[in-house]
Amino acid sequence: MVVSQTTLAPAVMNTTFKENVTDLTVTPVILTTTPGCFAFNTSTCEPCAPGSQYDNNTLLCACCADPGLCLFPGACLPCNRGFYQPLAGQQQCLPCNRGFYTNFTGSPLCNPCPTGSFNNITGGDSCTSCPAGFFSSQHSSTSCLPCAQGSFCNSSGCSQCQMCPGGTEALQSAARGCTLCRPGMHKLPHQTMCQICGSGFYQVNWGRENCDLCPENHYCPSPDVNPIKCPSDAFCPEGSLSPGYCMETFFRKEGDMCELAPVTLALLVIGGGVAVLFIILMVLRRRRDIDGELTVARAPLLGKERPQGRYYGVPCDAEPVYAGW
Repeated sequence: MVVSQTTLAPAVMNTTFKENVTDLTVTPVILTTTPGCFAFNTSTCEPCAPGSQYDNNTLLCACCADPGLCLFPGACLPCNRGFYQPLAGQQQCLPCNRGFYTNFTGSPLCNPCPTGSFNNITGGDSCTSCPAGFFSSQHSSTSCLPCAQGSFCNSSGCSQCQMCPGGTEALQSAARGCTLCRPGMHKLPHQTMCQICGSGFYQVNWGRENCDLCPENHYCPSPDVNPIKCPSDAFCPEGSLSPGYCMETFFRKEGDMCELAPVTLALLVIGGGVAVLFIILMVLRRRRDIDGELTVARAPLLGKERPQGRYYGVPCDAEPVYAGW
């Protein structure tokens, strides 16, 4: 091809030959074409194939009448990496959109970035893997998302994050790994973060899924310490947060229950006796008051033993008469 262009160069620049051609009344198409095109049969021009573009820097394309046509498809320029052209006979290639790429020349289309990767520029010829702690679950992604709390990704190119296994947690987003639950805490596989052991439970080890119930005859004041032996004068049933004592002075521990202390029994006896005596005295006083009221009710207003006599001419036992003064 190059040899033919070099061989034709003198003929193209020959002014005398051009004038002679004019005298022969050659068709106007030859007059208006680029010098050197007379050596080519322009009737055979073909459109550039998909994945290529018109090249106006070569006679093989410039000699054709319409842009997008060359003497044969091989004369067209293939699209560069990151560019594509799905149609035939086009003057230029198109850049791949964000989230798409093509990593070879002459591509008629762009490929979407696979999961676990992204591309945020136009005309990209490759996709970038998501870094550790990030993921991309969709094709043609333009960015990666950080792993949420409680999940992690410990390698690049993750299409999804994994939940931290039981006994571990990820306190921040974009985590690359999980940390063990501390003593006094636990976490099941489906939970997001470690949980504090409930009342009456304990856990002294790292990275546990469950807490242990405080055993009988022990109490667990804190979830991150070993159970403490119950005092001899206290009660500690299973799951005790603190020891339980009988009421001081009045009760005492006897086996698995509280019973009345001797002093309490004495006080109850004395108190009961006082109460009974008080009730008896109240009954006797009431009876005495009732007897006195009956005696007064039965007696006459004036005693019969009073000697009879006359005072002012009126018998002493007569009814009083109003005298008028």
